[in-house]
Amino acid sequence: MMSPGNRHTRSAVVTGIGVVAPNGVGAETFWKSTVEGISALDSVTREGCGHLPLRVAGEVRGFDAESMVEQRFLVQTDRFSHFAMAAADLALADAGINEGAHGGTPYSVGVVTAAGSGGGEFGQRELQRLWGQGPTYVGPYQSIAWFYAASTGQISIRGGFKGPCGVVASDEAGGLDAVAHAAGAVRRGTDTIIVGAAEAPLAPYSIVCQLGYRELSTCEDPERAYRPFTPQACGFVPGEGGAMLVVEDAEAARRRGTPIRATVAGHAATFTGASRWEQSREGLARAIDGALQAAGCSPEEIDVV
Repeated sequence: MMSPGNRHTRSAVVTGIGVVAPNGVGAETFWKSTVEGISALDSVTREGCGHLPLRVAGEVRGFDAESMVEQRFLVQTDRFSHFAMAAADLALADAGINEGAHGGTPYSVGVVTAAGSGGGEFGQRELQRLWGQGPTYVGPYQSIAWFYAASTGQISIRGGFKGPCGVVASDEAGGLDAVAHAAGAVRRGTDTIIVGAAEAPLAPYSIVCQLGYRELSTCEDPERAYRPFTPQACGFVPGEGGAMLVVEDAEAARRRGTPIRATVAGHAATFTGASRWEQSREGLARAIDGALQAAGCSPEEIDVV
């Protein structure tokens, strides 16, 4: 509880960014590649995928998981959690939060992540062992590594964070929805939330599942496989990677003297159903209007969409 004299309106701000993406590991590298227009799409090279119709994807290449995540966590988790843990470390470092920086109050730090597909690569490997060698060859971590909540659990365990934790499973919108949950937790009294999303949908099993989507692009030319908002659009292209943010109470961030990158001002979400493109336009308009109202902004005040 806070005494009336110590109360302040809590505002959720972003103080740290960590990125593991096909066009760069680390926020600075990622942003430089983005500004320069460097494409993240190329031919699929992952083992076991060469015979599949998906030819182009966004692969994270040059990512050395062993240099960023302890071995005991690597063996327990899927590639998507490796991305999440590495990105979380980068975000914490960017925010100037070192190990034990919660000052003996681990309940002041929480974790919220989003994932749509979970640990397909880990799950496929263990299922192959089950059918090829028998149940005694299936590792115990199969029970948790495939789970879309695995990243939240592992980040909180590694960091000793015991504040509010959660996971969001809302497909492509998951990362944005997770940030909204994080901002809400901060406004309700938690000092710091590590929040973001990670996906690794390029294992053979995961790709086969995605082949059921008629919107998946099977174009073989990396320059033409993904052309949204043009007459040449031929579907979506999957990509892997992860991004994490440190979201803090603004007053707590100022006391630490850390730079504030952004304020989480407003959020809204709608759902119109899969492949209902005409209805989705109305749904998107409602989401935009809701976010503007939550932020107290008018359209004229928005600089970038």
